[in-house]
This record gives sequence, C-alpha cells and structure tokens, in this order.
Amino acid sequence: MGQRVIDLRCRPAFLHDFFGATPGSPEHTTARWLNRRVGTRGSDAHFEKSLTQQGFLDEVRHAGLSKAVVVGRHTPSQHLPIATIHEIVAGHDELIGVAGVDPVFQGEQQALEDAEHAVKTLGFAGINIEPGFGAPARQPDDAAYWPIYALARDLKVPVFVMSGPTTPDPRFNDPAGLAKVAQAFADVPLVVYHGYWPNVQQAVGLAFRYENVHLVPDMYVFQPGYEAYVQAANSFLSDQLLFGSSYPFRPILQSIEDFAQLGFDEAVIDKLLYGNAARLLKVKD
Repeated sequence: MGQRVIDLRCRPAFLHDFFGATPGSPEHTTARWLNRRVGTRGSDAHFEKSLTQQGFLDEVRHAGLSKAVVVGRHTPSQHLPIATIHEIVAGHDELIGVAGVDPVFQGEQQALEDAEHAVKTLGFAGINIEPGFGAPARQPDDAAYWPIYALARDLKVPVFVMSGPTTPDPRFNDPAGLAKVAQAFADVPLVVYHGYWPNVQQAVGLAFRYENVHLVPDMYVFQPGYEAYVQAANSFLSDQLLFGSSYPFRPILQSIEDFAQLGFDEAVIDKLLYGNAARLLKVKD
C-alpha cells in the first residue's frame, strides 16, 4: 500500500471563474499565470481537466488521494455556497466539504444557522472564515467571529482561517491576530490556509505557542521561506502541519511529489500527508 494522502485544499476549476471556469476569460488567463507563478511543471492548462465534475474526480483519483477537502467561502467578492459545495462532494467518499460563512456579511444568526446545517445535516467537516477578505477587512480575533468559534467548539469541528499574500491589505495577513482566539478556544483546532506566508517565522512562532494552531501552507510551501515550515515540522510542529495542493492552482500529483522532496524527516511524513488531517477531520482508517 502506498503513502496515503489527504489534500486539505483542493477545488475543481468549474467551481468558479476565479479558478478558471471559463476558457478565454481574464480569470482563466490569471489562473494559468498563477499556476506558473507557484511552480507548475509542464502544461499550465492542467487545471482544465477539472472543468467538469467527472474530470475533477479523475484528477483526485489519478493523484491517489484518500480524501480531498473542497472549501467553500463567503466574502463580498466571492461566494462559494454551501449548497454548491455539497453538490460537488455528495455521494463521493473521497471528497469532504468545508462550509464558508461570514457573520458580518451574512449576519451572525444566518452564518451560525448555515454553519450548523452544513455540519450537522450535510456532514461537512469544518467551517471556513476569511476575515481579511471582508468589507471592511478584519482580524480573526474580531468580536464578530467569536460566535463562530463557539459554535465550532460545540460541534467539535475545526475552524479554517484564510490567510496569505492574496489578502487585499497585507496588514491583515498577520499571525498575531489569531493568538487571542487560540488562547480563548484552546479546544478548537484552528487551521490556517496558506500558512500566513510570507510571514513564515511569525506563523511558526504562533503554532509553537498554541498547539491548537495548525498550518496548511499549501502552494506556498514551495516558495522562498519554506525551510522554516520544514524545520519546525521535523521537531515541535510535526502534529500541526498539513498538506494541501491548492488545486487547481497547482497540480495535485506534482504537489505531493514536490512536498516529499522538501526535506521532511521520514518519521513525520505520514503525519503531514495523512495522519494530522485524518485526526482533525475524523477520517476513519
């Protein structure tokens, strides 16, 4: 049996124009550009294989994934509805949904109801929030998001937090904003997409202090500064770093192969590619 892999950030191109859903559009051109920017080898049009549901499933299976997490989002600029994510993952054992909500944009009660429905009724594995992409942008310790953390604690699911260099205002890509949350909700796993890159040292420092903070650098683990993620994962961060391809912005199989070559110790690689995610998402072997 080969290495098991759970991809924490994996979405089909057909999900939204942002991912290149419409060939010939400016967004499609941008998706190809981003693939080149983050180190895609070979054709930068590989993501077009997932312009259909079957094509996406074929890509997931070709890469040999045990599970692929399809992430929703709810921001003023992009909405990937819970219902749409459910349509993609329903009936496919290898796909797991995460619900995107925003208590500011939607209103607190609606966001809470949507998140609870997604987890309790639809079987989603967690809740995704993107404070830095709001209007106005906010930090994750903003009081508006505390009811979401409290609900996640009650539901016993992780909260996924978007970070990274695409945050419209880089001041909101600051790991310090998660510290109060990690302290107040020590029993809630906080999973940071994009791993706060390029603020790698600060992100690693936050995860050093708070064991409930988990980092998914996904496509940015292949960028300058990645060495700190690797060094930390080979020591204290071995239970808190997780793999994500960020597909369709990077090929899944190539990302797995490249990840294995970054210098992670053999003793921790199964945790990073599978074990940590299986624990957080309650995946049964």
